[in-house]
Amino acid sequence: MKPLTTSAYTFSDLIAGGYLYVDKTSHIYELIRGYKGQYFLARPRRFGKSLLVSTLKAIFQDRRELFKGLFIDGTDYDWKTYPVIHLDFGDVEAETESALKASLLRFVNEQAKALGLTLTADTPPAALRDLITQLAGRSGKVVILVDEYDKPLLGQLGQPGVHGIQSALKTFYGVIKKTEALQRFVLITGVSKFSKVSIFSDLNNLTDLTMQRTTATLLGYTQTELEANFSEHITALTAALGKSREETVAELRDWYNGYRFEETAETVYNPVSVMKCFHELKFKNYWFETGTPTFLVDLLRHTPLNLGDLTMSEEVFSAYDPANLQVLPLLVQTGYLTIRDAALCGRSRQYRLGFPNFEIEESFSYWLARAFSDLPDQDLNSALQRMVAALNEGRVDEMLETLKLFFEKIPCDIAIANEKYYQTIFFTVFTLIGARIKAEARTSVGRIDAVVKTKSEIFVFEFKLTGTAKKAMAQIREKRYFERFLDDGRRVTLIGAAFSKKTRNLGRWLIEPV
Repeated sequence: MKPLTTSAYTFSDLIAGGYLYVDKTSHIYELIRGYKGQYFLARPRRFGKSLLVSTLKAIFQDRRELFKGLFIDGTDYDWKTYPVIHLDFGDVEAETESALKASLLRFVNEQAKALGLTLTADTPPAALRDLITQLAGRSGKVVILVDEYDKPLLGQLGQPGVHGIQSALKTFYGVIKKTEALQRFVLITGVSKFSKVSIFSDLNNLTDLTMQRTTATLLGYTQTELEANFSEHITALTAALGKSREETVAELRDWYNGYRFEETAETVYNPVSVMKCFHELKFKNYWFETGTPTFLVDLLRHTPLNLGDLTMSEEVFSAYDPANLQVLPLLVQTGYLTIRDAALCGRSRQYRLGFPNFEIEESFSYWLARAFSDLPDQDLNSALQRMVAALNEGRVDEMLETLKLFFEKIPCDIAIANEKYYQTIFFTVFTLIGARIKAEARTSVGRIDAVVKTKSEIFVFEFKLTGTAKKAMAQIREKRYFERFLDDGRRVTLIGAAFSKKTRNLGRWLIEPV
């Protein structure tokens, strides 16, 4: 059983350390086999982008000894050596435009020094052009690998200086287009896929791999790859959990699989979370350890999701602009939502989105509940525990009284008529306590505001933001929202609730068993 590592993320370290490496070189071979390749790839954090970049670097440096036994070693690839410019923006400082420019210039000069060159240019674009030109003059063609290209920008989204940083990056990356004739291969990776009118206006030569079927499983592990490469680790996890192998595999799938990067492609596992699960021999939310971008929290507080309609058009995916942020494409690109499927609506492709797995659903719900309710962690956890107990024991009044805590800190500038804001809090709270919830569940006569299911109960909710609890209950009865659940076998309870304009919280409610 090959050992796993949760601290080494470069290809050479994995191979030198004898660690398990899932062979992705068949995908890589297809990218590099041609005379030239210039690509862009966006994937969520902790998905193996840096490992991919380091693997390509080892290939282009002709470190063939590292690839013995891997797919590419048995191909006709020529293993020619190229100078590699490797720009990793993970540690680039970018609080201001001037700080970014100074950091970029230092960064390029360090690359030149490592490659035995000295640069005299005093601006980042000029220095990068000089570096590429000198290397090409020495060896013919260069390879450019850019990791976390968007890190300087993501850290400043929503801040006053973001436009200056965007402009500086646009000019810097523009050099890659202008020196295209000197390049053998280019790969730019990051979390976000900014539109070509924002940062990549000059980089129209890049082939975007982000949503291509042929590269949908380039990063992450398919189910087949997981079971073939981690068989002994699955056995060890099964023993530690005291479950059957089938149960363990199913639970692995529920916790960490589910990412789909093209509507017809196979889903993949988050590689880092899987590694950590096998390393610690327990199912746990490992994604939560890395935190959540604050700009996402702020954006969602001002533009809450329509939880009953998680769909977006193909045009929205390709028109992502840092000056005009939209919630859904951001959540897809950062890994909180993924593609379920897609269908043509007229001439436009519409994507249906959803949470990839338990880990992400829990992470998303927790930080969203905390951000929307403004409850401290200790109070949030205590309230959730009380709700779980009340829900499991059928104490609906107590459950709703506890739910009111989550609405107490709603900012005063949020209108009572903003239904999405209240719906988002309701949805995330019930998700966190382990209940299955469907917001705006469709029926033949309309949409139910929410349906919450536990092992023994089904609760049908109707809310009135500007009406009464009596009207909410009457709507449930008149439209017979409960009929579809009558043959389910679980007890069905109807809840009509109204929000109070005065308290900006749940006001009165009515509870009726079916």
